[in-house]
Amino acid sequence: MAEATSNTKTSTRPHKIIAGADSFGCALKDTLVSHLRSLNIDVEDLGTSSYYSIAAEVGRRVSSEKSSDTRGLVACGTGVGVSIFANKFPGVFAATCLTPDEALNARSINNSNVLAVSGMSTSPDSAIEILNSWLDTPFKAPCPASGSKPWPEDIQSFLDNSLSEMPKIGSESQSDPDSTATCAICCLVKNRELNPIDLIPGGSMKILRESPTSAIVRFKAGSVEPAHHHTFGHDLVVLEGKKSVWNLTKKEKYDLVVGDYLFTPAGDVHRVKYYEDTEFFIKWDGKWDMFFDEDLAAAKTAVEKELDSGSS
Repeated sequence: MAEATSNTKTSTRPHKIIAGADSFGCALKDTLVSHLRSLNIDVEDLGTSSYYSIAAEVGRRVSSEKSSDTRGLVACGTGVGVSIFANKFPGVFAATCLTPDEALNARSINNSNVLAVSGMSTSPDSAIEILNSWLDTPFKAPCPASGSKPWPEDIQSFLDNSLSEMPKIGSESQSDPDSTATCAICCLVKNRELNPIDLIPGGSMKILRESPTSAIVRFKAGSVEPAHHHTFGHDLVVLEGKKSVWNLTKKEKYDLVVGDYLFTPAGDVHRVKYYEDTEFFIKWDGKWDMFFDEDLAAAKTAVEKELDSGSS
C-alpha cells in the first residue's frame, strides 16, 4: 500500500521547476533546489538577483510555458513580495505558503503553479515539508479547506471554471478605461471604506487579512509620516502614487513609484513623504504598533530641508 501511494503522489509532480530568490531567500532556495534534484525533478536555477527582477523572471518563464509540467519556486524574506511580482504574468498562480496545510490548500483550490517561501521565518526542514505537500497535491484534491474530504460537485465545477476565468481578471479593466479594477489586490479593497489612521493626518487603512497581517494603506498628497519604528519588519508594494522613505537607521533614501517594493526591518527608524495621493499594499507579522521618534512639525522641517538640499 505504501508503495502504491508513493507512486500516485509522484505522478502529480511537475517534471521541471524554475527557481530564483533574492538575498533574503537565497539560502532556503538553495536547500529546496537540492531537495528537488534529489527527487529527480529537473531544476532550472536562475540564482539570486534583485528582489523584483528575479521574481518577475520566474513568473515570465512559467507564464510562457504551455505545459503544466513546469512550475516555479521563488523565495525572499517573507515570501510575499516575490509572489506579488510573479503573479504579474498571465496564467501564473503564485502562493506564499508558511505551512504544509497552506500548500495543500493552494494546490487543491488555486492550482498554484508557483510556490513562494519565506527565508526569514521558515526553517529548511519545514520548507521541505511545505514543498513536498505542494508537489504531491493535485488540483481539487481533498485538503484542510475541504475537511480532507472530496469536494462536492458544485465546488468542483466552480474550481474547474476558475482555471479559465482567473486569467481574465484585469483584462476587462484594460478594455474599459473607467474601470478601477486593475489588479487582484485592488479588487480586494474596491468599494471598501478605509479607516483613518488617527496617529497620522492624511492616512487611512483597511486590514485585508489577519496573522500574517496585510492591509491597503492610503495617504493624501503632501502627508508626512514622522520618524518612527515598529517591533516588526514590513513589506510594501506601491499601487498608486509617489513617495519617499528615509531609513534613518541605515541612512538611506528610497524614492518609490507604482510597482516598487520596499522591506523595512524591525526597529529601523524611518520617515515618509507623500508627493501624490498614494496607495500601497503592506504586510507584517504580529500586532500593529508604532513608536514615534519625532513629532510631526519636526518631521516636516526635516523633509523640507532634505528636499531643498537635494534640489540645490
